[in-house]
Amino acid sequence: MGLLRGSCRPPETVCAVRSLLRHRETLGRLAAVPTQHLQKALTPMTLQLHHVLSDLPGVTGLASLDAILAGERDPEVLAGHRAHRLQATQETIAKALVGDYRREHLFTLRQSLGAYRHYQQLISECDREVQGLLATFESVSDPAVSPLSPATTTHRKPQGNAPRFDLRTELTRILGSDLTQVAGLNVSPGSTLFAELGADLATFPSSKHCASWLGLCPDTRISGGKVLSVQTRHVKHRVAQALRLAAQSLSRSHSALGAFFRRMRATLGAPKAITATAHKLARILYHLLTTREPYAESQLAKHEGMYRKRLESRLYAQARALGFPLVPAAGQSVS
Repeated sequence: MGLLRGSCRPPETVCAVRSLLRHRETLGRLAAVPTQHLQKALTPMTLQLHHVLSDLPGVTGLASLDAILAGERDPEVLAGHRAHRLQATQETIAKALVGDYRREHLFTLRQSLGAYRHYQQLISECDREVQGLLATFESVSDPAVSPLSPATTTHRKPQGNAPRFDLRTELTRILGSDLTQVAGLNVSPGSTLFAELGADLATFPSSKHCASWLGLCPDTRISGGKVLSVQTRHVKHRVAQALRLAAQSLSRSHSALGAFFRRMRATLGAPKAITATAHKLARILYHLLTTREPYAESQLAKHEGMYRKRLESRLYAQARALGFPLVPAAGQSVS
């Protein structure tokens, strides 16, 4: 009858991608169990490989395990499968590969390795299906015309749960804006945002409505003219969770968002600072997806500069009131 407002539900094509990405997330959690079984299988064999390698199912770990199951027992030969970028030396790996190769332990190790590779195959098939669905979406921008800039959030080594295709280029083509240019954001929050809300956020009249729907703004409750509570609503949403994780990663960032997070943490504490920064990220993403404009940090940097000027003026005023001179440190200029 038109008396109720419709819920936020993305189109069916986006819902198909959402179902696959949620299924992939479940497979990623299940794939961690065989990894734990691999470590447990090495313990009774007195093999310390999982203590030497930070990533047991990596290139070195899988090559060594395959050689062990193939019948190789010489520690020096097994250590020869060491990747050239590995920090541990070949001598250290050889010492970690001296163990007791009993039949029952090898059987457990073989089954655990087979289970791990089975889940990795399922994740690869899921990635191919997601890539096929994303190819059916209309292009808003052409990455070939305007090449992508380097992402602001980079990792020193490839992540084990990263997609097997160029998801960043696909999302930029569909959304019309490279979300990885925002400090603290990588491909994972961008894919979560697209899968849960879609490419068009016109459902929300403003960024304030979007942040309120995600539960990232204060929920002021007033009764009889008295404020009872200003805490955020208890909302469990994948996008809000992804934005909170992105906000938490800004603790050591040299960007304007990183400075904002540290300032909020010093004032409000870590939990409230994470929510406040996630709220700012939500409003930034709403602006990028509705205007299709590239991200520019100049506006945020301008506000941070204004805050620094206010802070310096307050410090000089307090120093004058106490009768102390305030002298800048060597190499520091006063703005």
